Amino acid sequence: MGSPPDHSARSFQFERDTFAFANELVWKYRCDPAPGKTNTLRNGPASAYIHRCFVMVRSARQFFYHARFELAQAAADERTYRGLIREVVSRSPRRPSVDADKLVIPGYDSLRSFSQAQAPLLQAECGGAWQSYFLRSHWRMILPMPRRHQERMARHLVEVFPMRIAPIVHLVRFPQLTINHGIVLFDFAETGAEIRFAAYDPNVPEHPSELIYDRAKRTFLFPRNHYWNGGRVDVVEVYRGWLY
Repeated sequence: MGSPPDHSARSFQFERDTFAFANELVWKYRCDPAPGKTNTLRNGPASAYIHRCFVMVRSARQFFYHARFELAQAAADERTYRGLIREVVSRSPRRPSVDADKLVIPGYDSLRSFSQAQAPLLQAECGGAWQSYFLRSHWRMILPMPRRHQERMARHLVEVFPMRIAPIVHLVRFPQLTINHGIVLFDFAETGAEIRFAAYDPNVPEHPSELIYDRAKRTFLFPRNHYWNGGRVDVVEVYRGWLY
């Protein structure tokens, strides 16, 4: 399954191509680094915007592939923006539009500023939580991901960056399901020991996150944050072909 032949003319940028709001969490996670365990507590009043990590990373790439923001144009009304959002998220998350076919979003310079001002509208129109559960790519997590598979995955992810496709990856520890999450990769740096991928994590919209590949162990590591205790994850790229 090859990458799309037509690619965006620019790189995915965290400061402009990500949502300003978060995928909210049902649980509050207390990570205890000593025993390596995570305890959970219900996270206060229930949020209406939960279980949308795959919806958000897919939608971020759809805006990257299919929309052009024009700050100089007059802002539109809610009905117009609703129609534009629906059109963007109805387009392929796997193949970008050519520049001439991109939808113009007036009154904003980026998805980041658009989502700051129009969060309820985007949350209502980008997709429901069920779309994070019923992905055709989820079948892959039930199969083994041996170290040679992860080594190939790391090499593949590096190779696709010149194509500017902003790869989306599924982080999983099946069958434990201690993590089952989607992020967008937008940059990387290599050393002899590791590859550090810069990532957009929809659970952490304030700043970029990291995904680290350890060459010696042929293993991906996702660092500790407010919902994950840190450690090994299995990685597979999604939204890249008809099986994924």
